[in-house]
Amino acid sequence: MLDSPNDIIIILVVIAVLFFGSSKIPELFRALGRSMGEFKKGQLEAEMEMRQMMSSSVVEKRGNSESVDELEKKIAELKKQLEALKQSKKA
Repeated sequence: MLDSPNDIIIILVVIAVLFFGSSKIPELFRALGRSMGEFKKGQLEAEMEMRQMMSSSVVEKRGNSESVDELEKKIAELKKQLEALKQSKKA
């Protein structure tokens, strides 16, 4: 019965209309969109902070032995990995 995501969405919309009425639905979805945006923003900020912490701890452990070029290469690799993770989450 509920084999496709479209079926689930239709059922949720019908339930929302029954409980909230048709005038409240745009407000409900607007609030949902805002909360999802805030969640994604917080998630990206946490990922960036973790990367900064990890890169600073690597620099502290290794001291000045690594060149700037090597660190830039590692940063580029981490950015590629982050983009790959974002793409896999979207899929």
